Amino acid sequence: MPETPLDTPRIWVEFTNPDDTAERFRCDLTWLTSSWTCIYGNGCQGIYAGRPDDGCCTLGAHFTDKDDVKTIKRVVKDLGPDEWQYYDEGHSRAGWRDKEDGDTKTRVADGACIFLNRPGFPAGDGCALHQHALLTGVEPHTVKPEVCWQLPIRRTYRTVEMPDESSYLEVSIGEYDRRGWGPGGHDLDWYCSANPAAHVGKDPVYLSNAGELKHLMGAAAYAELATRCEAHLEQVRAARNSGNRKLLPLLVHPATLAAQP
Repeated sequence: MPETPLDTPRIWVEFTNPDDTAERFRCDLTWLTSSWTCIYGNGCQGIYAGRPDDGCCTLGAHFTDKDDVKTIKRVVKDLGPDEWQYYDEGHSRAGWRDKEDGDTKTRVADGACIFLNRPGFPAGDGCALHQHALLTGVEPHTVKPEVCWQLPIRRTYRTVEMPDESSYLEVSIGEYDRRGWGPGGHDLDWYCSANPAAHVGKDPVYLSNAGELKHLMGAAAYAELATRCEAHLEQVRAARNSGNRKLLPLLVHPATLAAQP
């Protein structure tokens, strides 16, 4: 299926962070109420045509800070060779980390992230860290690099200056589209967030990714977001029931619209 355009109308909502009045959240309701879901192993074509089984794991993951590295260090201690295909390589002198342009990232082994189990591995293909989380009953976002578990949600910050010379920190929660990958994002052979093939989730993003959003926003702010998402979906249902079946992309993500019969 062809991807929908990057620049489409959106409905955004703003509200003050209940835990910090110096912050305001700006959230993309069009994205957060979309039906996107990860389809790794179920139609995902991978970001590069020559490596369809990698999903978005071909390049390895860049760590955000030292705490991010420490999280993976703790998980590596618990991973056994029955869970991690590249256990020996990860514990070799080269290790599981690497440097790229001065930044620390997961090492690439045999063309993809060292934590990616490949098809044919007895424990199954996919991220060894993610699989370990499911095996041990913890939420996957607590044991994976931040860039991995946030995708395709994107959190950005900017300082907003008001006319009265006051200011606040704006925290935006939106779609991690191709541009989130930097200039190279436009060169990816396939990407999921704007592709109707991936907009087949049973629940909207704000529910299916509730754990990640609570981690990014805090529980109180997430509750505020959920209330607004529910109200937005009520508007969508009202528009759908009005007899006008053509819903604007402003209300519904265009990839979600395209995925509907």
